[in-house]
Amino acid sequence: MTLRVGEQVPDIPLTRMTETGPAPVARQELFAGRRVALFAVPGAFTPACTDRHLPSITVNADAILSAGIDTVACLSVNDIFVMRAWGKDRRVGDDVVMLADGAGAWTVAAGLDWDLTGFGLGLRSQRYAMIVDDTRVAHLAVEQGGAFDVSSGDAVLRVLRR
Repeated sequence: MTLRVGEQVPDIPLTRMTETGPAPVARQELFAGRRVALFAVPGAFTPACTDRHLPSITVNADAILSAGIDTVACLSVNDIFVMRAWGKDRRVGDDVVMLADGAGAWTVAAGLDWDLTGFGLGLRSQRYAMIVDDTRVAHLAVEQGGAFDVSSGDAVLRVLRR
């Protein structure tokens, strides 16, 4: 079942890259007492994610942070080395935290997984944007099919400015 507004995000660690290498990041560390704009993409280096979604996040990161968000993060069911390489390749910088859900456990627990095995991609995340307020979902916008209407950096900024 898909996570709903008001529910807590899964208590399953994600992975981020630190100066000393990959490190787990627990729910409490990332979300407790904080407002987080979490953007999920089906895959690093995939066309729509690279050409449209990630740029919409990075170009709006400062404005999103200025609108009361403590952390802007990008999540994918990829390993952290791929996420780091993608972030470097796209010059993401420090305003966006690149998070890996390598085995997809967090994504499955959130009910936001997408089986793309038929396309040779395996289990992936649906494309969505989520605002998390102190571990609870405050806003969730999941794209339908191949759409790109509700999960962009622009779309989240519009939600934050309401």
